Amino acid sequence: WRILGGRARRQNLIFRFLQSKARIQIWLFEQKDLRIEGRIIGFDEYMNLVLEDAEEINVKKNTRKTLGRILLKGDNITLMMNSGK
Repeated sequence: WRILGGRARRQNLIFRFLQSKARIQIWLFEQKDLRIEGRIIGFDEYMNLVLEDAEEINVKKNTRKTLGRILLKGDNITLMMNSGK
């Protein structure tokens, strides 16, 4: 995923989400019908994320599946935003 300014700017954004304990929604690469929602509790230089209270959202079926604590590889992230919850 790309943000103007490169890796440092992406890490800064992730760190702000981590500090604020915001619930975020993540759009997955090549998975247009699935999203992941949760709170970031850790990340590394490769943008791999550890999410707490994660849920898988199927946009097409309008369903949610509880996942709990997960590790999401940075390669799978297309977009990350505050879910407003």
